[in-house]
Order: sequence, then C-alpha cells, then structure tokens
Amino acid sequence: MIATMWAVSFLILALLAVSAVFSAAETALTRASRGRMHQLERDGDRGARQVNRLLGDQETMIGAVLIGYNVINILSSSLATEFITRAVPGGWGVALATAIMTFLVVVFVEVLPKTLAIVRADDVARALSTPMLWVVYILGPVIYAIQWIVRHTLRIFGVQLDMATDVLAAHEEIRGAVEYHHSEGAVEGRDRRMLGGVLDLSDMDVSEVMVHRKSMSLIDADLPPREMVARVLDSAHSRLPLYRGEADNIVGLLHAKDLFRAMAKVQGKVEAIDIAAIVREPWFIPETTNLKDQLNAFLKRRNHVALVVDEYGALQGLVTLEDILEEIVGEIEDEHDKAVQGVRRQADGSVHVDGDVTVRDLNRAMDWDLPVDHAVTIAGLVIHEARAIPEPGQKFLFFRHRFQILRRQRNQITALRVSPPLPREDAEEVD
Repeated sequence: MIATMWAVSFLILALLAVSAVFSAAETALTRASRGRMHQLERDGDRGARQVNRLLGDQETMIGAVLIGYNVINILSSSLATEFITRAVPGGWGVALATAIMTFLVVVFVEVLPKTLAIVRADDVARALSTPMLWVVYILGPVIYAIQWIVRHTLRIFGVQLDMATDVLAAHEEIRGAVEYHHSEGAVEGRDRRMLGGVLDLSDMDVSEVMVHRKSMSLIDADLPPREMVARVLDSAHSRLPLYRGEADNIVGLLHAKDLFRAMAKVQGKVEAIDIAAIVREPWFIPETTNLKDQLNAFLKRRNHVALVVDEYGALQGLVTLEDILEEIVGEIEDEHDKAVQGVRRQADGSVHVDGDVTVRDLNRAMDWDLPVDHAVTIAGLVIHEARAIPEPGQKFLFFRHRFQILRRQRNQITALRVSPPLPREDAEEVD
C-alpha cells in the first residue's frame, strides 16, 4: 500500500513537472524577442533557429502546447482524485483533492514557471525549443483537426480566419515597442519621432510634405542669362524650376552647379551662357505617391527634386529628398535656413504661426501632438475643425489648444496665434 502511494505521488509530481515545462514554454515562446532570435540565428545559434521555426507557425505551436498542458493537468488531477478518495471517501475526498491540486497547479505549474519564463524569455525559449518541436511534430494531425473545427465553427458566426493571418502587423509591433520603451524612459523623444517617421513613410503621400506651388521659388525661362544668374545667387536653393508664360508651365530645372560650370566654360562672360543647353528635364510625379516609394525613386534615379501634379496634370508643388528625410530626422538646417520658418515664439508661451506652416513642422518645433490626419497645414486644420473660413479675431479651442485668427487674405488664413496645450481637465471644463 505504501509503495503504491509513493508510486502514484511520484507519477502525479512528474506529470505536474511536465505540465510546468509546457506552461513555461508557452510564455517564453510568445514573449521571446523575434529580433534577437533572428540575430542569434544569423550568428549560428541552433536554439534560436528552432525558436524561429516554432514562431513561423505560432498558431500550431500554441495549439500543441495547450493540448499537452491540458491533457497532463486533467490526467494528474484525475489520478489525484482517484487516489485521495480511496483514503478519504465521499465529498471530503473530492474537496481535499481539489484543494491540493489547485495549490500545486497554481504555484508550481502556473506562477513559478511563467515567472521564470517572463524574466528569461529568450533563454527559456531556446532551451525548450527542441522538446516543443517534437511535441508539434507528434501532435500535428490533432492540431490541424482542431483548427479545422474551430475555423468552421467560427464561420457559422461570421468570423473568417485566414491560415496566413498575422495577429499583429510587424509595423504596429515595432511602433508599440517604441512607444512602450519611450514611456519607460528607455527611448528619447527625438529617437521616438525618428523611428515613428520611418514607419510613417508608407502611410504618407508627397502632398503632405511638398512645398506648395504658391511657395515655390521659380525663374522665368525667358529672362536674360545675367538676370537669371542673379536670381540663382539670391536663392537659398540649388535647384530651381523654370517656367515659361504661366507659373504652372514648368519647362525645366536649373541646377546652380550646372550654371556655374557653364560660366566657367565661357570664362565669366555671362551673356554667352546657353541656358537651354544646361536646363534639365523636369520630373513630374502624382500627388498620391507615398513617401516610401518616392524615397526609393529618388535613390534609384539619383535625382533629388520632383514636381507634384494632381490627377488633371496641374502643378501642385515640389518635393525634394530633403523633405522626405526631414520626416525622419527632423528639420535639416543650413546657413541659409531660418531655425523654423513661419513659427515665432511669444513671451507668454504661445506661438505666432503662418497659415501655410504644416502641422507636422509645428509639432516638431514645439513638441506638440496636434493631429496630422485632418489637414496638412495649420490653417487647414482650423478650417477643417471650424467647418468654415474664420474671420480675424475669432478664437477656437481644438485638441486642448487655443487658436486665434490674426490675419486672413481673401479665403486664406495667413497668420494664427496658437497656445500651448491646456491641462486636460481645463480643456474638458471649457468643452
């Protein structure tokens, strides 16, 4: 009798130990850093390679772990109940078996192994990858049968599940990790904005960062060479569009370096320069081109300037490689640039902003969080929220900021005063 008691006790403890392994494996494999696993695999780590194999079909891996975990827990609980009720018959035996197994499962199968797996997720995942691969291999047919039942059951309720569906998109996973580490103080605000800027490139169009046609620096292609040279020297830009007749009729792009090289060839005789011979062909792109594609196009064509047109071919603006890079690294300034064009800080903490300043530039300059989805410019944001073109002197409260219209020219807001963000409770009281 005593030998049987010890044998059954040992068997139950052994089953609980295996269940603890499954519990630790589930937590470690779902929390393991995919980035570190891929790096370790490239370095030749066998355990990391096996972890990546398991994570490649995460649904199957989790299914295998859950099957093994639940089968072993049910088996160990049944053995304990059968064994204890022999010594303590009736309801008290069932209650005693439930209490003992609950304590053992919660402490030694759930809390202890999962705590270890959380603290050392990568190491535990690599250590348990081999047995988990065998479990997935052995239980494969059962797992696929269960998945088939689950998918067809959910389909009855209108839920469609694709076998290749990823629960969390890679970009959102990276963004979430950046935001989390920023909130914990491990990632600085500037680094957070840079990493976010890289992720945002594919979601933004060139129309959101371009220089609007009203703000473009243009040169009349029919000007005499001497005056054209003077215009180039007065400009802060090295590449200038040339127009003929109307400003929208762009006929070429003049590069300052080409112009000065031509001057050297004619030994400084400006009137002898053949402007038509050095003008480059303009590159037109649709305003719906996203920034990621345009960045790749800039790099491929080795061209830094493109003219943006709408669906009717009308000129909308100009975008440069620098404009796209500034969405990642922030404002790139040189000796010809002002610190922040169109944004003037006031003594009371507010700022005077030109209407054509983009919301992104204002956020970057003031470290604010005004929404960028509704409009490109700060004037456009106010018009969007006011649902009208405000008059000078009107004041609004949007997104915890006070906006005051300072100047308006025809239908265009040209200057505003924007206050710093109000405390959340004060903004709610005003609302």
